[in-house]
Amino acid sequence: MPTKLLDFVRPRGAYEEQDVFAHTTRRKDGKVHTYWRLVRSVRVGRKVVQQTVAHLGELDAQGRARAKALAHAILGTREQSDLFSPPDDGDEGIPVRLHRLRLERGRTFGNVWLGWTLWRALRLDAWLERLIPTGREAVPWATMAAVLVLARLCEPSSELHIAEDWYRQTALEDLLALPAALVNDDRLYRALDRLLPHKTALEQHLVGRLGELFALDYDLLLYDVTSTYFEGQAVRNPLAHRGYSRDHRPDCVQVCLALVVTREGMPLGYEVFPGNRTDVTTVEEIVETMEARYGLAQRIWVMDRGMTSEDNLTWLRDTGRRYLVGTPKSELRKWARQIADGRDWAAVRDGIEAKRCVGPDGAETFVLIRSIERREKEQAIHARFIRRIEEALARLGRRIAHARRPLDRGRLERQLGRLLAHTSRAAGRYVIDLVADPSVPAGVRLVWTARPEWDDWARWSEGCYVLRSNIPDWSPEELWRTYVQLTEAEAAFRIHKSELSLRPIWHQRADRVQAHILVCFLAYVLWKTLEQWQRRAGLGQSPRTILEELRRIQSTDVVLPTTDGRELRLRCVVRPDAAQAALLDRLGLDLPQRLRIPSPLAQTAQM
Repeated sequence: MPTKLLDFVRPRGAYEEQDVFAHTTRRKDGKVHTYWRLVRSVRVGRKVVQQTVAHLGELDAQGRARAKALAHAILGTREQSDLFSPPDDGDEGIPVRLHRLRLERGRTFGNVWLGWTLWRALRLDAWLERLIPTGREAVPWATMAAVLVLARLCEPSSELHIAEDWYRQTALEDLLALPAALVNDDRLYRALDRLLPHKTALEQHLVGRLGELFALDYDLLLYDVTSTYFEGQAVRNPLAHRGYSRDHRPDCVQVCLALVVTREGMPLGYEVFPGNRTDVTTVEEIVETMEARYGLAQRIWVMDRGMTSEDNLTWLRDTGRRYLVGTPKSELRKWARQIADGRDWAAVRDGIEAKRCVGPDGAETFVLIRSIERREKEQAIHARFIRRIEEALARLGRRIAHARRPLDRGRLERQLGRLLAHTSRAAGRYVIDLVADPSVPAGVRLVWTARPEWDDWARWSEGCYVLRSNIPDWSPEELWRTYVQLTEAEAAFRIHKSELSLRPIWHQRADRVQAHILVCFLAYVLWKTLEQWQRRAGLGQSPRTILEELRRIQSTDVVLPTTDGRELRLRCVVRPDAAQAALLDRLGLDLPQRLRIPSPLAQTAQM
């Protein structure tokens, strides 16, 4: 009876957007293969276009078996209940008054259930219970930590919003057996304080667990630094300073976040530095910290040109560490002759060529890279700055020529300085001078010329950059392909800031700031775990799409008045639509059909 009722008790308007399936048929090896996609119709102007939500592959028995095996490998022995399994025919029928049936307590279920599944797959529940033993508190701190991280993954917001709105609108109360009345902002803030001391232990546990789940190796590490700014003065935080802002907020104090990830973007660890600390000064500390935490190994450190300094590279070489780094633009000048020489260039990809050069002392390898796409981009940038400079010089020249009284030479020089500072990419092209001339009313003349040697060098160097390494036996292609994996570190920062709302930081205390960053880091680990899972399941690499699709799956209480005056309350998970069921199928997950109602409430409902 209850299972049949689920066919028509879906909350009204719960699924206003309907996804549909599209398929492509291909013939391969004498067989016809049908590949399915989940698509959504979106209105763009006057047209309706289809956007692909996920590639589902072949929805056959073999594909489902692979999905189940993948889910089992990730979840281990923590099996899920069958998806809407048929009711037991032996259940005794109870007459109910259908016209008085009602639904109560609708909650979002799918996304928090998936997040909780990921949390348990990483064994963070058991690990935190060991790290933070249960004491006299009403709610275990390990459970409150799970609330913080799952909220950051599903709907990033403040602790106050979690306590007042978000938590009671989700099914976490049932999944965690944690009543909403016990979730308040004070308890969430204290959970941050309890979680922070275990940062290093959590990182070490996650490195081991992720390595088990996805067969990761840590022989190559990508290192990069970003910044995140504060709302407020953060006067009690000694790390909060003004510095170079990657968020284009130089008006705000900030901290710097240094992150180490694998070639797949899986995190190894992070550190927080003062907001005014320069990138090059962090390299030795990060390398030694990671090695102290995970042991010495012949790892390869990949860093961008912001980390490059002769002192850093000398230290890495002298201590036997291997590296691959980008170099500043000025390094190109040293290789002008090799760049101009058209010999020994080899294609590493369409539109990209590389040339290997040996360093002066023979201990390092330099790889010259030239890219057609990058050349076109730099040419457009130079053209825009050249046009901006020459238009400004023409306006200034007309102003000087039409002046009727002497002009302040110092003021004109400051104006020229600001112009060249804002157009530095092409400022070196010009020789500009203010020549004294008593014969004109302004007292000076503006004289400027373009340097032809600048144009010649730009023509050769546009689209070129230099990589530097002490790995002797790698080909230019291997070095280039390894270096471009730094985009994984950049993507990690983008996910932290955009998807998980790392910025801006509203906390003012130093320890709360550190705990906020730790929660974001743990949410990022869940994000990357889901990304790896869906990538192996053939669902692309957009965890937010999966979370948003499953967020629409709700749990609700079906209240059934009986003919003898009682009320039966069934806490059910609403049947997913075809699109959601297909996503769950590809992930190898079985959605629970029914949730357990706490005993006091269940007894009250049947009285």
